[in-house]
Amino acid sequence: MNYLEHIGKYFIMLKQVFRKPQKWSVFRETLFREIEDLGLKSLGIIMFISFFVGGVVAIQTALNVDSPFIPKYLIGFATKRSMILEFAPTFMSVILAGKVGSYISSSIGTMRVTEQIDALEVMGINSLNYLVLPKIIATLFFYPILIVLAMFLGIYGGYVAGILTGRFFSEDYIYGIQLDFDPYFVRYALIKTLVFAFVIATIPAYHGYYVKGGSLEVGRASTQAVVWTSVVIILLNYFLTQMLLG
Repeated sequence: MNYLEHIGKYFIMLKQVFRKPQKWSVFRETLFREIEDLGLKSLGIIMFISFFVGGVVAIQTALNVDSPFIPKYLIGFATKRSMILEFAPTFMSVILAGKVGSYISSSIGTMRVTEQIDALEVMGINSLNYLVLPKIIATLFFYPILIVLAMFLGIYGGYVAGILTGRFFSEDYIYGIQLDFDPYFVRYALIKTLVFAFVIATIPAYHGYYVKGGSLEVGRASTQAVVWTSVVIILLNYFLTQMLLG
């Protein structure tokens, strides 16, 4: 029953988030700040991880297609499919859940325990709309850009890995990338990214907004937020894959 209670409170929170919007001048300033905090400051880690993940995928694929009967262009083909379908949208979203989710939960939780949210409510401000809606819009706007960048850098990382290690020729790798390219797979990845972005913005916000106690409870709420956000992303990944590719 405790899980059902949390699910109910979560959807009640979402209803309040989209009610009584703030003035555009106030909302715009908050939105740009959230884009910087949740999006721009995540560029570095996404670029670093996606580049080396692409390189590892390409090298591991090359090691497993060592037979002369298997064409080498399959390395590029497998790296492209792996990065577009799974590694970029899902793996990077789990990383963002850890980095961004803990920040959202701890920042809102700190405002809760220091009674800043109570002060907003006393002033007649819809605190959920003021705190959470800019985060939702920022993630929905910026995370597809991050994931497309992760796709490109992952595939490029595989290309660089092949050149540095000499495991395969660049011509074979490029041919594998171009082979049987389906634009729907990119749309599928972006649809997943939008769903995951919404989850990353709202579940940590829920844990932070309803935290009770002091700084210790804020830390626990941040940990729970990261865990549950990652669990929901993995579950939704399964169902979205069945729906969109099954």
